[in-house]
Amino acid sequence: MSRRPDYRIHLQGQTLSPELRARLISLRLTDRRGMEADQLDIVLSDHDGRLALPSRGAELQLAIGWHGEGLVERGTYIVDEVEHSGSPDQLSIRSRSADMRGQLPGKHTQSWDNLTVAEIIATIARRHDLEPVIGATLGGIRVGHIDQTEESDLHFLTRLGERYDAIAAVKAGRMLFTAAGRATTASGLEIPIRTLTRRDGDRHRYITSDRDSYTGVKAYWNDTSGARRESVLAGDGDNVKQLRPTYASEEDALAAAQAEWQRIQRGLAEFSLELAEGDPLLMPETPVRLRGWKKEVDATPWIITEVTHEMSGSGFTSSVQMENMKHPLK
Repeated sequence: MSRRPDYRIHLQGQTLSPELRARLISLRLTDRRGMEADQLDIVLSDHDGRLALPSRGAELQLAIGWHGEGLVERGTYIVDEVEHSGSPDQLSIRSRSADMRGQLPGKHTQSWDNLTVAEIIATIARRHDLEPVIGATLGGIRVGHIDQTEESDLHFLTRLGERYDAIAAVKAGRMLFTAAGRATTASGLEIPIRTLTRRDGDRHRYITSDRDSYTGVKAYWNDTSGARRESVLAGDGDNVKQLRPTYASEEDALAAAQAEWQRIQRGLAEFSLELAEGDPLLMPETPVRLRGWKKEVDATPWIITEVTHEMSGSGFTSSVQMENMKHPLK
């Protein structure tokens, strides 16, 4: 017996599911890591004219999965765009993750001096009534100096994350600041490894490149005591990428160089896979072990960067994009 897709949508007091009039024509959920808002597109049948048009700003809750196997809650979304068309009559709804729709409004000017990452994140989280959750390896890092000048907190946090190779995100009322490519939650707990085999996938794509054959990254800092411009190096010096900014301290420069070097190493290989049957549990930052492809693919430790779940009357599929992790899978 074949598996049957299942879903539950709460929209403005209405509960939509296959048991209560099968209205779903298509559903597409794109789940991204970091500060980019997740997007949900739903098309519903309004053949009987009984669907109320949701207002922009309405909340929508989604759960997806397979019939009889339990549904996985995939969060709350805010309706951005509504379209009614026909015939046959149907309702199209576009929404984005509730936590990110406001995008941390307001611009701020502030100099952050001699503070830990944990102190900076906590201060910004309080501005937006969010609970700060910082990865164990990041919270104690001391930032010598960084300026925020007429800049939104969203943009500033993204920039701070780039400096320390971290991912900033807002989820479920919490502000998360976690190490990229580490396969851990913000509290430091390891995310369970998933194994995907060749039989699980319909189509795949593997890309590897040398990214200009960089062997290291160099960053500069101002030595105020000697009035000189000094440099630090992550990797080795055969063919280095030089960062443009000049940092306030040797520690800040080294952190930026190491972060960029880690990003370069992760970007050396990418893998995308379309699953024949959807997996509602797959989400960004999930570590993946691949089996059944070329030996170079199977030997690489992977981590998911983006997931797209699609559901319709014909089935439920998931597609994932991955990059190689910094650390081997255990």
